[in-house]
Amino acid sequence: MKKFLFVLILAAAAGGGWFAYQKLHKQAEPPSYRTATITRATVVQDIRATGTIQPIKQVEVGTQVNGRIVRLFADFNSAVTANQVVAIIDPAVYEATYAKDCAQLKSNEANVEQMVAKLTLAEKDLVRKRELATRKMLSLSDLDTAVSERDALAAQLKVAKAAVEQSKASVKVSASNLDYCTIRSPVDGIVIARNVDEGQTVVSSMSAQKLFQIATDLKRIQVEASVPEADVGMICTNQPVSFNVDAYRDTFSGEVKQIRLAATTVQNVVTYPVIVEADNPNEKLFPGMTANIAVKVAQRDNALTVPTAALRFAPTNLVTDIHGPKIWVLGTNGVPEAVRVKADISDGTRIALIAPDDLDGREAVLGFNGKQGSSGAPKNPFMPQPPGSNSSRQTRRALR
Repeated sequence: MKKFLFVLILAAAAGGGWFAYQKLHKQAEPPSYRTATITRATVVQDIRATGTIQPIKQVEVGTQVNGRIVRLFADFNSAVTANQVVAIIDPAVYEATYAKDCAQLKSNEANVEQMVAKLTLAEKDLVRKRELATRKMLSLSDLDTAVSERDALAAQLKVAKAAVEQSKASVKVSASNLDYCTIRSPVDGIVIARNVDEGQTVVSSMSAQKLFQIATDLKRIQVEASVPEADVGMICTNQPVSFNVDAYRDTFSGEVKQIRLAATTVQNVVTYPVIVEADNPNEKLFPGMTANIAVKVAQRDNALTVPTAALRFAPTNLVTDIHGPKIWVLGTNGVPEAVRVKADISDGTRIALIAPDDLDGREAVLGFNGKQGSSGAPKNPFMPQPPGSNSSRQTRRALR
């Protein structure tokens, strides 16, 4: 029995020793790394934003008079030309007002003619009375009365002429209001909105009521995009822009035409409107579509490029004297070695490097394989980080 227990203890000790040996042997294995080849390529840096497609010029057609819509001559998507009649408002009231003002004008003109005749008679009477006064056959008081009558008639003639001018102005206003009953298109274009129907009564009070919205030309469109303040400094006019819409798989091209200073703040985020003009082939793009734009702000041709993860790799099992931006490349013995680099532009996936040319073709370390290390490996941002975690600080330090 004692021999059996001794053999059992000896076997357990041998098994524990073998397990310890295997563990030490496994720990002694060199770590395995995920790598990517440093290659030369073209890197394009762009700024992405969303915007709304709009006509370059659109005109709102309104009414300056009140009344019922008698007839509509344009509908949605109708092509119209300048001065084309698009609607008619009931002109009955304005025709009556115009006729009344014309009659008042004729009455005032007749009054002027009457006052001219009276003034002519008064001047002749004054001439006769002056002649009698020189012969001492008329008193001075009668002469003064004749003079005052002549002057009064002259003043009344001026009042009558002023009434004629006032009537002419009233006729002009009533004629304009009557003309406003006929709504005409001010430009050549396409009707993109119609806000009234036949039989509807429109009332123009403090501002003109909108009847139609006309886009002058849809062969060219503009995109009004909102760009954050952190990126707007890299945008300038005439920069090339590519964009797409959800309705098509095509990619459209344009250029920046204007950077407006009308800032908008939403939840402490400041954005600026950037206007992009582009051709609209076959008028496929409609006003109101959402466009996803990419503004090309920088490009590097034939540059040394590496995945951005290479600059974030910070191993804890390796030591280097290089501070600042660096990458780790595999040496001839398979051990990573640090190389000082300077980060240039990035397209979000790869980054252009200012580095020695002999890095071309070498393997840059992106992270550890398996569970040998966590640096450089993708992390769940929602998982809690261990105390003293400095991954974010390392990332910012690597990109400086």
